[in-house]
Amino acid sequence: MVYEFFGLTDTGRLRSNNEDAIACEPEIGLAVLADGMGGYQAGEVASAMATGTVSSALGSWLLTHGPKTSSREIGLAMRLSVDRANLVIHQAAIDNSEFTGMGTTLVVAVFSGGRALVGHVGDSRCYRWRDGRLEQLTRDHSLLQEQVDAGVLSPQQAELAPHRNLVTRALGVETEVVLDVGEHAVLPGDLYLLCSDGLTGMLKDDQIQHILMTERDLDRAVDRLITGANEEGGVDNISVVLARVEAG
Repeated sequence: MVYEFFGLTDTGRLRSNNEDAIACEPEIGLAVLADGMGGYQAGEVASAMATGTVSSALGSWLLTHGPKTSSREIGLAMRLSVDRANLVIHQAAIDNSEFTGMGTTLVVAVFSGGRALVGHVGDSRCYRWRDGRLEQLTRDHSLLQEQVDAGVLSPQQAELAPHRNLVTRALGVETEVVLDVGEHAVLPGDLYLLCSDGLTGMLKDDQIQHILMTERDLDRAVDRLITGANEEGGVDNISVVLARVEAG
């Protein structure tokens, strides 16, 4: 398999600073995206620490162990790198009063051979577009998702519900964090989308799917997704990473 990556992050229309961060390492099939939260500029610190630590630690491990490593070992390496990032962020918040309460969501994907391992914490997401169908591969760690799962809200009601950004899991908040990891078979022609809620809070799935169906170039597709989110209001920072799979 051959993987092509492209990603961008945008401040949006209403925010003065960008608390999102992305890191892409196409040569080793690694993509990381984080959406920070906290006091003044603390969210920027948390997301930068998360993407920097995970891409460095996990990237070094992938370079050392190569693509023939088992999925179990890759999943363990993902969890260890996220544990390290969590402790770095948590300790920084303890050491600096300006960073008190900071944290970040995270979604990380490793593409190796014919598989994709996707891990996430919080409500940053990963989607797969295949054969004209968009499928969400991650499940939000959020109060809203819990209400949908419990039957308190329907998916349609959830689209209009307030407090959509209340997450139930994030890096840096506590000394331990649980990374959900899923393994997915990869096929030529697949397109994977990692994004922050600045995109999904503005564009519905059918709008995202239309752009992915009608735009072949990854850079143009990313630009159209971000532009679309801004045209719908751009109330939050917007980050998008696309990874396309072709036969080698």
